[in-house]
Amino acid sequence: MNYTNFASPDLFLLLGNPSILPERVLIIGLIAVIVTDLSNKGRNTILLHRISLISMPISVVASLCQWGIHSGSIAFENYRISNFSYTFRFFTSICSLLSVLLSVDYIRCSKTVLAEFLFFVLTAGSGGMVLRRANDLVTLYVALEFPSLSSCFLSGYTKRDIRSNEATTKFLLMGGASSSFLLYGFSLSYGISGGQLQLDQIAGGLSLSQYPTVIRTSIAFIAAGTAFKPSLVPFHQWTPDIYEGVSPTPVVAFFSVTSKVAAPVLFTRLFGLIFPHLPNEWHIVVGLLATSSMILGNLIAVTQISMKRMLAYPSISQIGYIMIGVLAADPENGYASMITYTFIYILMNLGTFARITSFGLRTGTDNIRDYAGLYMKDPVLTFSPVLRSPSLGGIPPPSGFFGKLYLFRHGWKAGSYPSVLAALVTSVISIYYYLKIIKLMFTGKNGRSGASTTYIQNSLVSPSISISKSSIEIATIIRALASILSGILIDPIIGITRNTLF
Repeated sequence: MNYTNFASPDLFLLLGNPSILPERVLIIGLIAVIVTDLSNKGRNTILLHRISLISMPISVVASLCQWGIHSGSIAFENYRISNFSYTFRFFTSICSLLSVLLSVDYIRCSKTVLAEFLFFVLTAGSGGMVLRRANDLVTLYVALEFPSLSSCFLSGYTKRDIRSNEATTKFLLMGGASSSFLLYGFSLSYGISGGQLQLDQIAGGLSLSQYPTVIRTSIAFIAAGTAFKPSLVPFHQWTPDIYEGVSPTPVVAFFSVTSKVAAPVLFTRLFGLIFPHLPNEWHIVVGLLATSSMILGNLIAVTQISMKRMLAYPSISQIGYIMIGVLAADPENGYASMITYTFIYILMNLGTFARITSFGLRTGTDNIRDYAGLYMKDPVLTFSPVLRSPSLGGIPPPSGFFGKLYLFRHGWKAGSYPSVLAALVTSVISIYYYLKIIKLMFTGKNGRSGASTTYIQNSLVSPSISISKSSIEIATIIRALASILSGILIDPIIGITRNTLF
């Protein structure tokens, strides 16, 4: 092999190409966090926050500025760029930035290690950006494992918490199993396509008439491996335990949005590029996963008493809604509706976790019953769910209603009748448990001498530190208003996303 030719102009073109500027900014920020933490021995947390809050907005702006500029491929055809990848790369950077902003008060008050949190968030963000543009099996798998392993390590962020350790062990075991499923499915596609690694070349080498059983087996294993990442039923078992067992709420908030952003890209790239001529086979599989996720997620959420565990099941159902856009498989309408609803979901869900983080810091509780009478204690915390919970449930006029309406309409036009009907019924069910929380905050009375009557100090928070509410409250208000405004401005948002091409 001629190594000189391998590492010459193409590699330097890749490293210097401006299209990967957002990824490079995050990597530079990641290195700066590590060096700063090692040189200061973890004492200068303010500087660490500043580094992350400088690199992440730069990455967000760079992603936004590059959106729609050009479409093509660079360096060995294994890193393809398009408007579709630009959009979800922007979503990934937004999720990382908002998660770090959400963690500021929690990290400071609970005195947990900041450098580790920033390290894994930046690593997951950079890996997720590469995932959205990978065009061969090796790059795609490696990019997928970056956010997966980072999420696994983040789930064990509080090392002294027994529940956190248990959740991490489950996550690691199930994540390893899902990766083995995915690799086996890749190996089958690689073998029967004549040893091709590029996604589009694999599609050209597959012949359903020649290898029908092998191709269907490959689809099944790839679907099982990818369904674990966004916690689609029946590969969702890790999600409730992780949400409830992971003590830091900002970590759970990061989980709740990054997997939902990664899932549409992962499914559209894998199935849309590898199996474009076999829509019936993979549409049936994805449709069953989406429908079962919507049904089970909403039904079990009704019975939960822990706020974080209750939100774990709606997150399972939400990815089922997003999958309807994948099934529509229409760049102009289906993908546009999926992108629109994903953007709205990011705002809705991170705002919800901002409220939970603030409440947990001040009260040390996660029980839904302890939210009783909250409007008398904290009007800001009450104001946020009043605006956001109806949006998550799909009640008009917040943005969630219009996002679901647009998504379901194009799913119905595409012929996904069972999934859309299940989505409509389960959306009604979700309205019940969201409105139940709002009713509890205004009319409920907690008979216990617990957290809702008087604020208590969180066991993770040092008594010597007074909790600053400003950053979380500001973030809560901004995201609540954003949920409303994105519903009012739904037409221009849809107009922009219609120009997004796969």
